[in-house]
Amino acid sequence: MRPDVPLPERANQTTPDRPWPVRLLSTKIAEYVARMSPLWVEGQIVQLNRRPGAGMAFLTLRDADVDMSLAVKILARDLPDVAEGARVVVHAKPDFYLKNGSLSLHAREIRAVGLGELLARIEHLKQVLAAEGLFAPERKIPLPFLPRVVGLVCGRESKAEHDVVVNARARWPGVRFEIREVAVQGVGTVAQVSRAIAELDALPEVDVIVVARGGGSVEDLLPFSNEQLVRAAAASRTPIVSAIGHETDTPLLDLVADYRASTPTAAAKRVVPDVAEERRTLLTARQRLRASITGRLRAERALLDSLRSRPVLADPTTMVTTRERDVAALLDALRQATTARVERDVVAVDSLRRHLRALSPLATLERGYAVLRTADGHVVRDAEEVSEGQVLDARVARGRLAVEVRSVHPVAPAGSATLEP
Repeated sequence: MRPDVPLPERANQTTPDRPWPVRLLSTKIAEYVARMSPLWVEGQIVQLNRRPGAGMAFLTLRDADVDMSLAVKILARDLPDVAEGARVVVHAKPDFYLKNGSLSLHAREIRAVGLGELLARIEHLKQVLAAEGLFAPERKIPLPFLPRVVGLVCGRESKAEHDVVVNARARWPGVRFEIREVAVQGVGTVAQVSRAIAELDALPEVDVIVVARGGGSVEDLLPFSNEQLVRAAAASRTPIVSAIGHETDTPLLDLVADYRASTPTAAAKRVVPDVAEERRTLLTARQRLRASITGRLRAERALLDSLRSRPVLADPTTMVTTRERDVAALLDALRQATTARVERDVVAVDSLRRHLRALSPLATLERGYAVLRTADGHVVRDAEEVSEGQVLDARVARGRLAVEVRSVHPVAPAGSATLEP
């Protein structure tokens, strides 16, 4: 750029041919920052440098949720009695240092955030997350009976790690661990624990994740009620066991976890089964199965013996002989019934024969009567039906006669003649 060409007045007027030099950009930023009003900023003190006799004190103020910090300077006489790790609110004026392009805060007042206020914030966050359904029972994932690999998030060489690993292997010696050692107190806890949960959740062989930390003060356990960490746990597809603090401690991580263990030792007892107890259970089940099978065999043997003792099985011919006797009895009954029926029918036939004989014309002929027929077979019933000299056929009881009519006598009036044989 030529020296005689004026520099752009505003940032949006710069071009590749007319850029701002670094000094001008730094000056512009310093001017903008200088116009900012003093403001209140909240954070956590992660580094504090207060030298005896020095007029100024320096500290680093870190964001409570993300890994971002600012340098803060304050008059030593205005610095209250605070320590590293304390949550504070700072009333400060932003300041931009031109030589190295750094932004810092020139503090005028620092106030420690009280425990009561922190607990109230946690309670409010608890209500918000509960309203979103992050603590709902239906979101809980059942823990596996025997995980392939147990993911463990704990402090570096901590007592919590020892309690989980030793007790879990005492119950199931073959258990495998994927351990992530992170900060579990102070600066970096939220980011490191959240990152460790995400890393273990991404491993397909990890079936359960245990987040463990020993006991501590309420302030020490505050990171485990941080919204960022709680949401990271809620987003995990792998079931999470929370073992933070003592039984009376209830950080928000306990509420979003799939299982809350009162201590790291209790978490170890929950994530893996007890091999000795499982062996006893298996032995008891085998004994019960053996007793059940033995009882069933005994019952079936008794039933078989009962069946074999029945006459039909003791003497297989019993069935034939019994049926043979039944057939003989039925034949006798049939024979008797047939004989009786024939006898009754014979008597009936004899009776009918006697009636028939009594009604037969032969009986009349036996009494001396005869049946007269003409040559054409016509039965003579009236004397006027024949004439003198006519030859008639006379049927008598035993034989036939040819008779000639000598005379014809008409029938006398009723009651005036006598019939003679």
